[in-house]
Amino acid sequence: MCLPGSRYSLMGGNLHIRHLNKEEDVGIYQCLASNSFGTIVSREASLHIAYLENFKTQRRSPVRVREGQGVVLLCGPPPHTGELTFTWIFNEYPSFVVQDSRRFVSQKTGNLYIAKVEPSDVGNYTCVVTNTVTKSSVQGPPTPLVLRVDGVMGEYEPKIEVQFPEVVPVAKSSTIKLECFALGNPVPTISWRRVDGASFGRKVDINKASGVLEIPYFQQEDAGIYECVAENSRGRNSVKGKLSFYAAPHLTEKPQDIQMTIDDTLVWECKASAKPKPSYRWLKNGEPLDPMEDRVQANNGVLTISSLSLADIGMYQCVAENKHGRIYTNAELRVIAIAPDFSQNSLKSQTLARQGGDILIECKPRMSPRGVFSWRKGKEALRESHRVTVLDSGSLRISNVTKMDAGVYTCVARNQFGVASSAGSLLVKEPTVITSPAGHLDVTVGESIVLPCQVSHDPTLDLKFTWFFNEQLIHFGSHGAYFEKVGGRSDGDIMIRNIQLRHAGKYTCAVQTKVDSVSIATDVEVRGPPGPPVDCQVTEMTETTASLSWGPGMDGHSPILSYTIQARTPFSLGWQAVTTAPEQLRGKQLSATVADLSPWVEYEFRVLATNSIGTGEPSKPSKKARTKEMLPRVTPARVNGGGGGRSELVITWEPVPEELQSGPGFGYVVAFRPLGAQGWMQAAVTSPDASRYVFKNESIPPFSPYQVKVGVYNNRGEGPFSPVTTIYSAEEEPSRAPGRLRARSVSASEVEVTWKPLVWSNNHRRILGYEVKPAHRKKQDTASVIRTVGNKTSVLIRDLEGSSTYYISLQAYNSAGVGPQSNIVNVTTKKPPPSQAPVKIMWNTSNSKVILRWDQVHALENESEVTGYKVMYSQDKHSRPSVVETNTTSLELSLPVNQDYVIQIKPFSEGGEGSSSRQITIPKIAGRTVLTRAT
Repeated sequence: MCLPGSRYSLMGGNLHIRHLNKEEDVGIYQCLASNSFGTIVSREASLHIAYLENFKTQRRSPVRVREGQGVVLLCGPPPHTGELTFTWIFNEYPSFVVQDSRRFVSQKTGNLYIAKVEPSDVGNYTCVVTNTVTKSSVQGPPTPLVLRVDGVMGEYEPKIEVQFPEVVPVAKSSTIKLECFALGNPVPTISWRRVDGASFGRKVDINKASGVLEIPYFQQEDAGIYECVAENSRGRNSVKGKLSFYAAPHLTEKPQDIQMTIDDTLVWECKASAKPKPSYRWLKNGEPLDPMEDRVQANNGVLTISSLSLADIGMYQCVAENKHGRIYTNAELRVIAIAPDFSQNSLKSQTLARQGGDILIECKPRMSPRGVFSWRKGKEALRESHRVTVLDSGSLRISNVTKMDAGVYTCVARNQFGVASSAGSLLVKEPTVITSPAGHLDVTVGESIVLPCQVSHDPTLDLKFTWFFNEQLIHFGSHGAYFEKVGGRSDGDIMIRNIQLRHAGKYTCAVQTKVDSVSIATDVEVRGPPGPPVDCQVTEMTETTASLSWGPGMDGHSPILSYTIQARTPFSLGWQAVTTAPEQLRGKQLSATVADLSPWVEYEFRVLATNSIGTGEPSKPSKKARTKEMLPRVTPARVNGGGGGRSELVITWEPVPEELQSGPGFGYVVAFRPLGAQGWMQAAVTSPDASRYVFKNESIPPFSPYQVKVGVYNNRGEGPFSPVTTIYSAEEEPSRAPGRLRARSVSASEVEVTWKPLVWSNNHRRILGYEVKPAHRKKQDTASVIRTVGNKTSVLIRDLEGSSTYYISLQAYNSAGVGPQSNIVNVTTKKPPPSQAPVKIMWNTSNSKVILRWDQVHALENESEVTGYKVMYSQDKHSRPSVVETNTTSLELSLPVNQDYVIQIKPFSEGGEGSSSRQITIPKIAGRTVLTRAT
């Protein structure tokens, strides 16, 4: 109780304590909360007051050790409450002792451990203690560390000075730190392991372990025996300790507030997880529940109270506890006692029943305790029979309902506190019957079918049709538009469009009204082309055959009649049908031999199945397999030759494709001989892509006939030769120059050249054509070359400069080169045409005539005189114009009416055509006179 003027006060249920006193206020507290429904108590709160007193001010004696010896400097913290941390000052602040493999400060005792003393360790050591709650720190008296003068300590095995208890209980999800440190010379190394051999897991940083092993978020799997091992070159020592897992109770199931009636039985279950297992006790209104009465039972967290009375009303608490903690949960029990009341749960005003069916009319008034029930039909008391039954709950059940059962029914409920009634009507309806027969449909992929669902029903009831496919609801519009409703109000027919194999199965039409529901099922079997065969494998390869096997795929609900095999190589255009043995692969045939394959070619195979519906998708391709090599069988095509340089025999052919080379190491054997000779000369060409061979020998006469043939070989040996064909050796260049070379200027940019041809062919050479070289100066090496083909005797040279002299030469050529040059003739091109365009063009139009006039164009001194004009006209800028020539500066044109015309005028002379005027657009004439215009 909080008295006025005391140090204790309550603020909204919170307890405030002023001027804390560690002698008076330390202890365990609980809060009690009460109202008109009862009392509950809070969980326990333990109050501890943190403090840290000063060290005793007495001096500490020096600690004397030998160099190499281990030492322990005691801290001896002063009286305190609350967790402490420890550090040590070496000589003076702020020089703190740094922990490493040789020095260790225990956070359990505060002691400083030096595994092996060195001369640099001599000095004063001061223990600093900090309270983690109050943040206050105190320093102890300094402890001098002095080296003895009686020699250096020899090496000795590790001696573990800091160790953990044999059993360490660890709370769930907490962090545990195990300390372990040893003295020794040399300085021992510290390592950790689990005795059961289990790994530490990723949450433990073993690299940081050294003297402290830290395990965060401790769980059941972390429990076990841990070993700290200290070792040096002189020996090994270890300590072990067991980490045991514990968990305070945690509620997994708790009672809920409940309202019950008098004489009912209450069952509340309270469950908690904990280690060790928790015990349970119950409180009522803050006091222990005394299960002295037989009707109150509390067993392993389950509270049972039978024959409830008003005295049982109150607040109940379940307390689950073990030695590591306890937890509370609350629930309210209300017990009611009232007369029957239908105000919130009256009988349904109308209950619909199907003729011939069963019906349950529920009667559920609110009352406590339960009473007795009776029923009336109309004004008459209802008598029970084999069809009419009043259930223990008060509800009325009528079996095999008839039209005579229709009427008004009243439920009467009574207990010791009163009586009440409620009435409702029972309406009897005709049953719903599906008139469409159940059936079985057999269809082909791609067809559209209608599944019927016709019904007869009570006309006063609405129908709801629902369709299921293999027990799954059909959502119309979400199956790729395959399913479509086609029925009216009184039927539920559906259509399946473009049916597929996956649509085979059981279709159920369910019809529902307010009084009943019926259904009918139709089995649909869909037949289609087979699925792809499986597991296509190559079992054996020869030079020209492959043995295949495969497994049957889905048959599309129609027996497989035959199989087809296709092959693909890196050289084929896609998949090709192949020859098989047997030739016809029947439906039960699951292996075959593929014939007529090319040797030394990599093949893939696939299989297709066919039934009465059609051919299905192909199998997955087999793994790639190569036929064996053999002697080549195919010779090069189009063996020919000729041409080349002097004393050369050029032989050409079309290379054999890679897929016909029959094996690696493919090449060609070229054989040749003069026409009429007996023996053959041969040469090997090792490149499979080669297409020509050149034999050069000074003894080869020009343009002489040779017989040639080309054979093939590979690593297996030589194959056949191609048929013999006759070719000619290289010919000589033409030996004479063409004669009677003439040149005539045609215009300012064109010159015509003529000559007398040479003899077309003789025993040593041929003439293939002529090369004409027009040079602007006498230097023929800078001239361009115009080459003719055949026995031409003239050529027109274009794109020359006007008023320029050109020096022209001529040479015959053949496959061996060009012959001697002819005499050089010169020719001067005509003056250029006038550069000035016609100007001041005037026109007038009348009816369908256009009269044009323009100024005379005068040639410049270096231009040829104007000899006439060209008038070009068209209906638009893009169509081909009509051309009219005149040698005057005017022209009359007769043009159709209702058309626009575009007109241009250009002069011409012996030097060619001059510059054109700009385009002039003459608008539609349309049969009217237009005034003269000028431009």
